Amino acid sequence: MGLKVYIDGKLVEQEQAAVSVFDHGLLYGDGIFEGIRAYNGTIFKADEHIKRLYNSAKAIMLRIPMEPEEFKKAMYDTMAANNLSDAYIRVVVTRGPGDLGLDPRKCPTPSIIIITADIQLYPEEFYRKGLDIVTVSTRRVNSSALSPRIKSCNYLNNIMAKLEGIRAGCVEALMLNSRGEVAECTGDNIFIVDGGVLSTPPLDAGILGGITRDVVIKIARGESMPVRESPLTVYELYVADECFLTGSAAEIVPVVCIDGRQIGDGTPGKTTLQLLAKFRQLTSEG
Repeated sequence: MGLKVYIDGKLVEQEQAAVSVFDHGLLYGDGIFEGIRAYNGTIFKADEHIKRLYNSAKAIMLRIPMEPEEFKKAMYDTMAANNLSDAYIRVVVTRGPGDLGLDPRKCPTPSIIIITADIQLYPEEFYRKGLDIVTVSTRRVNSSALSPRIKSCNYLNNIMAKLEGIRAGCVEALMLNSRGEVAECTGDNIFIVDGGVLSTPPLDAGILGGITRDVVIKIARGESMPVRESPLTVYELYVADECFLTGSAAEIVPVVCIDGRQIGDGTPGKTTLQLLAKFRQLTSEG
């Protein structure tokens, strides 16, 4: 038996999980999503993810036809139906079926999809040895055109950057904003450690406010580590002592080379590994 998928209030076998070809999420990317992790039967930072989902919905004038607590229960029910305690959860809310025009008023009923499955974004080797990334020419969409705080189903900007990274032989790619500042990678936020200070681009650099990003900042401050959210240049990344990426699927993954420049001594840094250990301790506690 395959996985069971939640669609609009029902749990169905994955082979029967389908959306209409007239769904505006499919036709136009008109929808929102969240990638969430569960550890030991507990959905990690569930309230924060749900809040971001509902904020994204509000920003695009999409009414989610469920209360937040009901949504959370549906996620747990989907995990239970698949006998999963450690899982990656993808929730998607689309504008729903309409016609071939853009008018959202033609989509009276939003669609809700919840998928729970196993995931391992990166091999364990990357956490031990670190990964190489490359800066790509594809810039982040200007935040004055579309807020990066909205986690929308239109990820073409990220996909184009990902393709550049793949062509360069890298599994992840670094994107700059329209000002030439460091923004984020295609699926992860980015941090550096230099002189004992943890730095990451601010929200107005055109980044998604990552849940894992926030957790890492909180952990660092709890360890009395100086944290700076301010614009970064690629030069500052090149000369940093350490670099790492954060994301719900990736957790914390070290970066040891950027654009052919070795970061630090070319191995995962001490602070990076300490933060990863603290993060994994936190997730194991539920």
